[in-house]
Amino acid sequence: MRRGLIRLGRRLRQERGEGSLSANQLGVLGHLHRDGPATPGEIAAAERQRPQSLTRVFAELEAEGLIAREQATGDRRRSLLRLTEAGRRELERDMAERDAWLAAALRSLGETERGVLALASTIMERLAEAPPARG
Repeated sequence: MRRGLIRLGRRLRQERGEGSLSANQLGVLGHLHRDGPATPGEIAAAERQRPQSLTRVFAELEAEGLIAREQATGDRRRSLLRLTEAGRRELERDMAERDAWLAAALRSLGETERGVLALASTIMERLAEAPPARG
């Protein structure tokens, strides 16, 4: 199963066009798109990274106008990042390239196979949300 997931993920990354966003940039934009405005620390925690590791990514996205930084209400020391309209469009453009390939590939499968994949994707979403292993 792991091998298949890795190969599919690799193939989807290959379907991205020139000048596409980096994986970290996609992670930040995707988080803001799904969950709304968040602090840099909240995004880093969700992406399982340290905030310092994403500092450059936040700065790049802000410089490109894909995210906006605001002061958090109640605590002026904290900043809140939000997705801009340009950021939403860029995220959608990036996803569309991979979605087009995936849709074409799925058309080569039978109805039962597509149903199995739909069920498996729901289960994989649950697995992705599982707590980290203790050890």
